Amino acid sequence: MSSQREEELQLVHLAGSQPEAFGELYERHVRKIYNYIYYRTGNHDDAEDLTARVFQRALKHVANFQDQGVPFSAWLYRIAHNLVANWHRDRSRKPVVPLEDHLFVRGSGDHPEMEAIAIEEREILLAAVQRLPPERQQLLIFKFVERLTNAEIGRIMDRTEGAIKSLYHRTLNALREEVGRLDDEKVPNSKKGRKKKIDPSP
Repeated sequence: MSSQREEELQLVHLAGSQPEAFGELYERHVRKIYNYIYYRTGNHDDAEDLTARVFQRALKHVANFQDQGVPFSAWLYRIAHNLVANWHRDRSRKPVVPLEDHLFVRGSGDHPEMEAIAIEEREILLAAVQRLPPERQQLLIFKFVERLTNAEIGRIMDRTEGAIKSLYHRTLNALREEVGRLDDEKVPNSKKGRKKKIDPSP
């Protein structure tokens, strides 16, 4: 076990009775939890509210946290995932994934025509992402926004590393198919031969 992990587990152990220990855990993880929730809701106010609820729930139950090889951050992500799922269910909303700064094809500012094509491709890609099931959108957030490894994602989503790798490749294939369908719908016949590139590397 790494010294960093040992230190965090010690903080978790103390957090139930020492507010300053929980405060340290909060400072370490609040930004990532907020980012995750924001990319699932697309709304800053709701993201702030749900992030606060995540840490309220964590504080209430931290004394019961047991080390089973899962990082404390994974425990927080699971709490966040459940709260976001309830948020969507209560509002009957489709999950929103504003990945504009993470999943798009870059154009060149020196060539307006290429820039216009890049913007069009980005819109198609984002529309395709939003058609994916919530679980696959979640995976893309962990990959492209949080930059987590398959092993880390597996611990959060309670799956093996191999299962996450398989799900990731299936997600990319589904995304390519959606992009192709949307491209056929939106791009004029003269441009249909142009293929979209989806980079599989996070």
